[in-house]
Amino acid sequence: MHNRRNILALSIGAAATPAAAAAAHAPRIAGPFGLPVWPPRETVALWSGHPPGARTPEPLQRPTITGRPGDYRDLLMRGVVRPAIGVYRAPRPDGRAVVICPGGGYSFTSIRNEGSDVASALNARGITAFVLSYRLPGEGWVDRSNTPLMDVQRAMRIVRANAARYRIDPNRLGVLGFSAGGHLAASLLTLFDTPVYRRGDAIDAVSARPDFGGLMYAVSNMDPGRSHGGSRANLLGPNPDPVMERRYACDRNITRETPPLFIVHAQDDPTVPFTNAMDLFAGARAARIAVEAHFLLRGGHGFGTRLPATESGSLWPDLYDRWIGEVMGRR
Repeated sequence: MHNRRNILALSIGAAATPAAAAAAHAPRIAGPFGLPVWPPRETVALWSGHPPGARTPEPLQRPTITGRPGDYRDLLMRGVVRPAIGVYRAPRPDGRAVVICPGGGYSFTSIRNEGSDVASALNARGITAFVLSYRLPGEGWVDRSNTPLMDVQRAMRIVRANAARYRIDPNRLGVLGFSAGGHLAASLLTLFDTPVYRRGDAIDAVSARPDFGGLMYAVSNMDPGRSHGGSRANLLGPNPDPVMERRYACDRNITRETPPLFIVHAQDDPTVPFTNAMDLFAGARAARIAVEAHFLLRGGHGFGTRLPATESGSLWPDLYDRWIGEVMGRR
């Protein structure tokens, strides 16, 4: 979904948490070429044992690195069989927390550019961050279209249930997603109480509703020709179920129960049409929920936190930080 070239495979250990709600010290392999280590030292597995909808054989984990030595190099994950959240604690936590959903067209997840780098930017502003490594729908799971939503719902519940452990306020927990990860975040914002997996423990009784949401150059729906074709094909498969098309038309599912929204999208985005952001904004306005949108003159797609300081879009982490204070109140 981002214009990236995969050139090097990297062997990375999966999160080694035996219990879904417990922090673990997973084996770490140093990332070459200045890449951050993944998984981070504090990692939480979402599910105890096999995740819902697992089949045999499971997909093979296939991490790859983009670019050439000396360039910015991202870490892309495919074949996630043990979805997890990497915990990034702020040096001076102020109680706010965000679950980050990296993008990748539902065919990979951009762990560095739209994950750990974003976590670092939020940490610097006092926000504790949780980077979600979620399962990809086209890799053989039984309930294909609902698989990513299962993982993000479970991630929210784990974080909220362990708020004291992470020194966060369970009522100031949001979600932030990029591109297809933005669609996943929007799905959570509109489907947070939709049952998509069978409850397995007390954590599944905890609310998965975010208190606020950030949607960065997000895919807004699964409409053919109006959204991102790759995300649609990967999430819904070759013969989309009309029920799933409607379920994941996030821009049309915004209601008064949807949390406040923060939207950023570049008008020159060549990958996810800018109309996706306009539709999300219009849906939020129609539902009369709090929404702030920044429609950038330029920025393209997949910029994460890497826009030049001379461009206005580079200020989005500061704007997001201040916006959270406005809608949540400063404590």
